[in-house]
Formats: sequence, C-alpha cells, structure tokens
Amino acid sequence: MITLREITNDNFRSVIRLSDTLSETQKKCVARNETSLAQAYLNQNKAWPRAVYVDDTPIGFIMLNRAPDHIPEEDQPALDIWRLMIGGNYQAKGYGKQVLDTILQMARDEKMKTVYLSCDMAGEMPYQFYMKYGFIDTGIIDEDEEVLKIYV
Repeated sequence: MITLREITNDNFRSVIRLSDTLSETQKKCVARNETSLAQAYLNQNKAWPRAVYVDDTPIGFIMLNRAPDHIPEEDQPALDIWRLMIGGNYQAKGYGKQVLDTILQMARDEKMKTVYLSCDMAGEMPYQFYMKYGFIDTGIIDEDEEVLKIYV
C-alpha cells in the first residue's frame, strides 16, 4: 500500500535520487524531481508535491496542480497531475496505479469533476498506461505532450 508524504529535509535527497533510476527514454518523458520541486517552490499557490512511499521507502514522486486555470470551464473543478514518476526499480509492480487510485479518491472527496494530465509521446509508455487506466485522449497537444483526462 502506498502513501503520499510531504517532501522534507529528511527525504529530499532520496526523492531527488529517484530520477537517476529512470531509463534514458523515461528521463526524456518526465522532468527531474529537483526541477519539479523548484517549480513547486515557484508555484506554491497551486503546486502540491509529494513523495510516493511504500512502507518507509520513497519509491516515486507526484506533483498536482491544485488550481489549474488551463482546464476548460466545463471540466471544472479539476485537478491536474503535473508530474508522476515511479523509480525504475519499483516500476511494473502496480504502484503507479495505486497512486492514480489515491489521486482519484482525493478528487472525489474534494468534489472534483475531472483529473487532467499530459504525457510525452516518445514511446508507448506512459500513454498506454494512462489509457489502460481509463484516461481519455482529449486530442489536445500542449508543449508536445498529449493531454488526457478522466472523469471522477
């Protein structure tokens, strides 16, 4: 079972190092965790960064945009998954799905209508992962990334 925890001085380095465990293709698809944390710092009014844990081990990183103003009005209120990464050693174990389950439950609890994300199309993943989960391709491309959504 996964948990989402705040990034602190105690787990900062472990979360940063997770970016080094990705394949070269994956590194092209998701920003490094230190870049994401810098963006979170600059966007404190909307960014929600968290470490993904299994028991007491950090295995990934997620960052939500809790105030997405780029999502169409008809899909508001909404959450936007700004970043999602699972460390290379922890992939294909169901943790990514558990993170999405957790985020969708959070969205339901907060009475959101949709959850959005965008993904790089450099390879089959992560697009196929999100489509299999139930996301819908909006047909919109934002900064060379395909925009997907799921109704909560």
